[in-house]
Amino acid sequence: MTQLLKVQNFTVSADGYGAGENQSFEHPFGDADPSEMFVWAGATASWPNRTDAGGSRGLDDYMTRDFHHNIGAEIMGRNKFSPHRGPWEDHSWRGWWGDEPPFHTPVFVMTHHPRPDFTLGDTSFHFVDDEPAAVLGRARGAAQGKDVRLGGGATTIREFLDADLVDTLHVAVHPGLTFGHGTRLWESPDELRDRFHLDVVPSPSGVVHHLFWRK
Repeated sequence: MTQLLKVQNFTVSADGYGAGENQSFEHPFGDADPSEMFVWAGATASWPNRTDAGGSRGLDDYMTRDFHHNIGAEIMGRNKFSPHRGPWEDHSWRGWWGDEPPFHTPVFVMTHHPRPDFTLGDTSFHFVDDEPAAVLGRARGAAQGKDVRLGGGATTIREFLDADLVDTLHVAVHPGLTFGHGTRLWESPDELRDRFHLDVVPSPSGVVHHLFWRK
């Protein structure tokens, strides 16, 4: 069975940015407000952090519910793991997610400054300084036959797109947000039409789901 490399539920602004500038501990998405970016997912019945009953159904809910289906490993860029830059001053930082990260798989963090691996709950973090194809090979081995999720951010996704390694992408475009700066996934989704089929599906929540699969 083919192991896919998948981008899932990656949200961008109307002008194609996945995060703003000036990332910090207090602001993981920089100048962008994650409560605005991900309101479409947070409103669904399947949102994992929901504390009350209810929530929306439909396509938004399906995408939220399907997020972990058949995923055996994740790849992310360093800036998704940490706001720190350059060599690690210490190893006390262990991610944004506390003692029980939401991944529940091996996670491969791409960085030019490796550090020792560690495990929190059922999530293990591995720090790798290598080319996208080599990192994907390691992630596929760790995924034990399941698919690999490419978690972002936008710069890391572009690296794997440029290396022609991505099989499917789901990108939620928020037409009500415009950043003008930050880390950009694209100027237009049409940039990917030479290699991917594309279905564009508006949602009642206001986001527009872009579903790509390799030609």
